[in-house]
Amino acid sequence: MRILAIDIGTGTQDILLFDSSQTLENCVKMVAPSPTAIAAQRIREATAQRQIIALTGFNMGGGPCHWALQDHIKAGLAVYATPQCARTFDDDLSKVEAMGVQLISEEETKRLNGAAQIRLADLDLEAIRKALACFDINGVFDGIAIAVLDHGEAPPDMSDREFRFDHILRVVTETEGLLGFAYMADDLPTYLTRMRDITQQVDQQAPLLLLDTGAAAVLGALEDPAVARHQHLILVNTGNMHTMATHIDSGRLMGLFEHHTSALTPETLDRYLEKLALGTLTHQEIFEAHGHGCHILRKTTTGSKPFLSLTGPQRGRFATSSAWKPYLAVPHGDMMIAGCFGLLKAFAHRKPEWREEIETALRIDR
Repeated sequence: MRILAIDIGTGTQDILLFDSSQTLENCVKMVAPSPTAIAAQRIREATAQRQIIALTGFNMGGGPCHWALQDHIKAGLAVYATPQCARTFDDDLSKVEAMGVQLISEEETKRLNGAAQIRLADLDLEAIRKALACFDINGVFDGIAIAVLDHGEAPPDMSDREFRFDHILRVVTETEGLLGFAYMADDLPTYLTRMRDITQQVDQQAPLLLLDTGAAAVLGALEDPAVARHQHLILVNTGNMHTMATHIDSGRLMGLFEHHTSALTPETLDRYLEKLALGTLTHQEIFEAHGHGCHILRKTTTGSKPFLSLTGPQRGRFATSSAWKPYLAVPHGDMMIAGCFGLLKAFAHRKPEWREEIETALRIDR
């Protein structure tokens, strides 16, 4: 069984080609620039060349490409975009137009002489297959699993932060677990527009699973034997843009919060984690600090302080906490692929017929 697992963040896209006929150590892994970082670089190159830009493709992750586009417009240069890819910058297209982006059809973009043609997409299977082909690796997969953070399409009267956490709250309330964030392509909620656009970017018939990046990283951290030995723990993924913290006791999700990493200091994170462990952290406290929110499902009856595990590219900022003495998780020896291991666990959950084969491979070094 061969599953292509891709965890797409702000800085990198972390790729694992899982092959159940091999040990995990021999499976192909890549850490490459994220799609939004690549798009941002192409936009900045166009800005430097004083070119107008024509954007086509899909709704994808923002951040770096959004900031680069704002700089391009501030430089007095024109931007044209198709409506579908323009939703990368805001689901409300009137706000995209207010930025200075002119909405046109794809056919019209082709007639823009001298324009830098830039395609927006979270998934570039052609590029991944070309990289694999350089090492004589087959580019056909039995399954594809992709993790992204999808804010969802918020209604006009609701902020992206509110809508994002409403989605999180709905999932954990209904399923009481992180695996509830895993969807097969045909059961995606209509409002998860970034994930829906990814389903249009897959060019082969294979089961496609989509998972939230925060949940993927936390599930992956549980693959570290030092983490798995503990029943009472807090798992924190410190991404380049978002931080998700979950409190788990005896396999049950007790509570979680999500914040913007840039808004956190080691001291504020320590304080939030202390309250998360006690079950006293409130949604209002996180949201008013410009985070997404918090939800406490239940309070623990365990008296001991939970074991704290950190993953994510920004973990170094918070690793020296004297109050918590966090453990830096390295599932199967590779922190950067933690989300990919979470994707595999989600696939095992959603495809029962594959469960034994996947879980057997994941148990090899446990």
